[in-house]
Formats: sequence, structure tokens, C-alpha cells
Amino acid sequence: MQVIGIDLGGTKVVAAHFSENGEMTGTRSALLEGRTGTHVAALIADLCSALLEDLNLDMQEEKCIGICVPGIANSKTNRIWAPNIPGWENFPLKDFLAEAIPNTRVLVESDRTCYILGEVWKGVAQGCHNAIYLSVGTGIGAGILIDDRVLHGNADVVGAIGWMGLHSPFSEEYSLCGCFETYASGTGIAAQARKLSGQPGVYKNTKSVFEAYERGNTVALRVIDKAIECWGMASANLVSLFNPSMIVWGGGVFGPAAAFLERIYYEACKWAQPVSIRQCTFTQTGLSQLAGLYGAGKVAIDSFKQ
Repeated sequence: MQVIGIDLGGTKVVAAHFSENGEMTGTRSALLEGRTGTHVAALIADLCSALLEDLNLDMQEEKCIGICVPGIANSKTNRIWAPNIPGWENFPLKDFLAEAIPNTRVLVESDRTCYILGEVWKGVAQGCHNAIYLSVGTGIGAGILIDDRVLHGNADVVGAIGWMGLHSPFSEEYSLCGCFETYASGTGIAAQARKLSGQPGVYKNTKSVFEAYERGNTVALRVIDKAIECWGMASANLVSLFNPSMIVWGGGVFGPAAAFLERIYYEACKWAQPVSIRQCTFTQTGLSQLAGLYGAGKVAIDSFKQ
């Protein structure tokens, strides 16, 4: 059986072929270039075919494909909600690929599930039985592994921690993406800087806020300090609830925000259950942009072994 992992993002898709012992033996990637709906699924199918052709492997051989998607993979309906891909409000990705690629078993998981699986398999969380991957990018999500099992919940929405309430009173702006994301996601950090400065054109992205922070800019200092407070409070809540041995910080913001991990841990210590927080390590991802790809491969390999 051939094993392929797919990491689908909002703008790009990457495919990797894995050996039975988990080594990545070849990769292929493509830009979405504005594709929507079934055209994105067709691109994934084409990418798998091209990858197998690159490696001179038989397309007719039995295959198992694990896919990491940027949204919710509902295991009850086998449909995908991915807000960054138009036409994927309720998309039957598993059925589409199973029909498009012969002799294929398809498994689909959310990106946060794949992130924690990848990190435990090949990253800094190897050997951990209880660990959390906290992804901070455009949005914020958490992949949660407890007693060697990834939590999914009633509708596979576990880990949508961008909606944590960390500040009162309630503001209407929290209705768009949640309180935590409002202050501490990549999008939220830039938006807060624009709002506080009154200069919409100055802080176009998170990078510009971090650069201003390094220069000692007052607005940037205030915004990043608030984000650090929120990251500390949110991780403290996760530690108190789940008692993990490690929280792995990843996503585009970590990144530059990895320099603040000591401050974030200090903030978390104020709020968290004291025994649990002393047992928990905060660390930056060891896989950078590959956590989702390795996680998708792990999903496929585990299914292959069953």
C-alpha cells in the first residue's frame, strides 16, 4: 500500500509520500490560485497522481491518503467546512477523492488534529502522552492529545479556542472570531494596532507590529503585551483543564512570538492550577510548516496498520 499525506492550506497544497517507517520519500506542491469548490479537490487528486508518477509508483496499487484541512472535518457526515476555501461550506472531500483516485482509502482530519499528531510523531512532543499544539496564525486553534488520544468532540469542533472568553465586558467585535482571537491572533494583533493608532495604513500585518515593537513603539508595545497576557491566560486554562506535559506553540505568529515564551509561561503561572503548570513545558514547534503534513501522514499510516 502507498501512503500519502496532504496538507491543504488557504493558498497552497502540499503532498508527501511516506515509507512504512514514516520517512518522507517525495513531495509535490501547488498553489490554489483562486480555485474554489470541486476545483480544489481536483487539484489534490492531480497532485497525488503527479507525486506517484514522480516516484515511478503504480497508480492502480492500493493507497491510503491522509488529509489535513484548514477547518472542520466532520467524521459523522464526512463533509468539510473550510472558511478560507469558497464552496467548502459542506464539501464531500472524502467521497470526491475516493471516486477520483482508484483503489484509495481517504481519511480527513482538521489541521489542529494533524498538528498535534505530527508533533508527537516527529517533532518536539515525541514520547508525550498528554500534549497540546497551540496554533496561532490568522486564527487560533488547539490540537489536544490526552492519554494518547486526540479529542474531537460531538461535531469535531474541539480546540476552537479562539472563542475563549478572556476579557470582560463582552464587546460586539468578539462575535466575529472570538475574544481570544480578537487580541492575540495574527489578524487580531494587526487590527488592534490599527485601532489604537488611528492609522489604518500603518499596521498592515503582524510582521509590521513586531517590527514596531522592537523599535519601542508605544502602540505596538501595548498590543503585544495584551497578546502575551491572553496567550498566558488561555494556556493556563488549557493546563488547568487537561494537565498536559507540554504545550507546543506553532503557526505563523510563533514565529516571532516564540521570543516571548518565557513571558507567556510566567503569565500562565499566575492563572493555572499550580501543580499542573509546574509539570508542563512550553516550547516552540520543532516541525515549523511541516507539522500538518507529518500529521496527515501519521493518520494514513495508522489506518494502514489497522
